[in-house]
Amino acid sequence: MAVEGGHSRRQANGADAGAYDVVGLVDDLLARAVECGASDVHFEPTAKSLVVKFRLDGSLNVVEELPKAISENVIARLKVLAHLLTYRNDIPQEGRMQRRAGTPGNVLDERLAVFPTIHGQRAVVRFFYDEKALRELDGLGLPAAVLAGLKRLAGSNQGVVLMTGPAGSGKSTTLAAMLRFIQRRFPGKSIVTLEDPVERQIEGVSQVQISPHGAMTFPLALRSLLRQDPEVLMVGEVRDAETARIVVEAGLTGHLLLTTLHSGTPAGALLRLLEMGIEPYQVTSAIAAVVNQRLVRRLCPRCKRPAGGAGRFAPVGCEACFHTGYRGRVPVAELVEMDGQLRRALLAGADLEALEGILAARGHENILSAGLRLVEAGVTTQEELNRVCGFVAE
Repeated sequence: MAVEGGHSRRQANGADAGAYDVVGLVDDLLARAVECGASDVHFEPTAKSLVVKFRLDGSLNVVEELPKAISENVIARLKVLAHLLTYRNDIPQEGRMQRRAGTPGNVLDERLAVFPTIHGQRAVVRFFYDEKALRELDGLGLPAAVLAGLKRLAGSNQGVVLMTGPAGSGKSTTLAAMLRFIQRRFPGKSIVTLEDPVERQIEGVSQVQISPHGAMTFPLALRSLLRQDPEVLMVGEVRDAETARIVVEAGLTGHLLLTTLHSGTPAGALLRLLEMGIEPYQVTSAIAAVVNQRLVRRLCPRCKRPAGGAGRFAPVGCEACFHTGYRGRVPVAELVEMDGQLRRALLAGADLEALEGILAARGHENILSAGLRLVEAGVTTQEELNRVCGFVAE
């Protein structure tokens, strides 16, 4: 669905590069993206054009289709803003973009990633916003049971809390809110984070940025930090077996450790640790809980219309939601705390189906069930839930 509004800056109607004010065009596109609240702007080259898309509430929307003739000039302008090498078109590059005049104060950071393709260079600009409503756990919109569980876990003195879900599912936002909750509820605790990159600065927390190509890796930094007398540690992501081992060790030795792991389900996250070489007894002893989270788009309250079924609504599209039918997002989440039954199953070598069966038998509410409640309350749609969660519910 295209996002309406805005026009390419041209000096004339020609399609050649010289007919376009590329500097003004790029500035206009980035300004419109911020105005819409887009999280990313994609510049995607094709055989005939350069397609520009905004990611609004997690969904990509086409906003412009620019002539092929100006494709390289647009990418070059983005590179200049991010202090990248304009003459290297054959390698991936990443950088932080300089702040432009008129950029709203709620934009904390802008980052550019460029990658070569067969049709030219592909670029993605990512925006990081200061969303005050999302700073606190109570403001995230989490299901009541998940919210209560996270607050309870925040008071633990040791153990690992795993956040799972795909990229862009709000894991980092939830962990940052949990750190702020710990700060406020338990003042004086030593809190340290390891991140790549540091997306949100939290006052009173020692935050360490890990460079992807630097000498200080996650395992090296984590081992050193364990000798810095921390009480709460947050590790941006468990990416390899070595990091997983150190994370588990920290959870066994008097540290509360929060981290993320790419996995589709809580049971899948536990089994992935085993696949990384972590012993079953270490997993059962170190892991306190697994939280699985997704973000679904909210129906626009201004234009949504009743649909079939009590309480259900359908998207329409209006100026308030940039003609997408949705405005904002809300999390659907589930929380599984380690208990005796799960420990025994893992130690006995249970597979994914067996673990899922244990959770289902106890009436555990998974993210699909949590999402269906939002559908029935008119907050989102069945189609959106299926899109995000990958389920086709009847």
